[in-house]
Amino acid sequence: MLSKSFIFCGFAAVLCAHAGMAQATLNVFACEPEWAALAKELGATRLEIYSATTARQDPHRIEARPSLIAKARKADLLICTGAELEIGWLPLLLRRAGNARIQVGKPGHFLASEHVDMLEVPEKLDRSLGDIHASGNPHIHTDPRNMLRIAGPLSQRLQTLDPDHADHYQQRYREFERAWQQAIRDWSGRAAAVKGTNIVVHHDFWSYLIDWLGLNKLATLEPVPGVSPSTRHLAEVKQLLKTQQAEMILDTNYLNERPARWLSEQTGLPVVTLPASVDYHSGETLQQWFDRVVDRIREPVK
Repeated sequence: MLSKSFIFCGFAAVLCAHAGMAQATLNVFACEPEWAALAKELGATRLEIYSATTARQDPHRIEARPSLIAKARKADLLICTGAELEIGWLPLLLRRAGNARIQVGKPGHFLASEHVDMLEVPEKLDRSLGDIHASGNPHIHTDPRNMLRIAGPLSQRLQTLDPDHADHYQQRYREFERAWQQAIRDWSGRAAAVKGTNIVVHHDFWSYLIDWLGLNKLATLEPVPGVSPSTRHLAEVKQLLKTQQAEMILDTNYLNERPARWLSEQTGLPVVTLPASVDYHSGETLQQWFDRVVDRIREPVK
């Protein structure tokens, strides 16, 4: 018959083994859902992932509320866009969380914008120019090629933080790379018909998508970034469209839809409202999100 002490030691060993398994899982805090979705592609069940925002939120304007602070306090890795996108809330979040692992300069602090070529980098900074970012346009995730450029360094970071499972992350990255390269070829082929199409945009959210697909932006409904369209500016855009033909008005789902709807009523142009990011909280994948984006942008020119 087994002694009580032997049974206890065995039970304790099992508990310790389970605890070790739990500790081996990395806690990931993603500032935006696109990085949560990318992390899931690269880490799968090795990662416990939390997305601080949804696809229907403006990532510029988030509060460092207690629930976010609690999640950041437990994180082993923080993944954010950077390029001042989260400047209004991330520094406060990091300070209040007090988590040394994810502070600036630590291995647990990962900024996606540091791994891509930035568009629309301003030559000068001036408040009169609106809500511009010194590092350039931060909406880098709207070009699928950027997701591939970021995936490699992010996989390396996961391997650094969880070296015992480096093979797992390497394999996941290789699988993602192959599938994503094929997906980019498919999307490029499906969207070939929109190349050179003249468009109007509400906000310069889709600059990287525009660059990838070869679209031609004629005007922006915002007079300067982050400033709501005025009646006068909308009238000027309407006048411009009398001399230069456009095919669509490109809008973003978290923005006020009224300016785009007004211009559509005045000109007859269709409004194409795109989802700002992957619907990660509902289980959507990055590939499914880009499928939606490409299909919607093709509609007016089919």
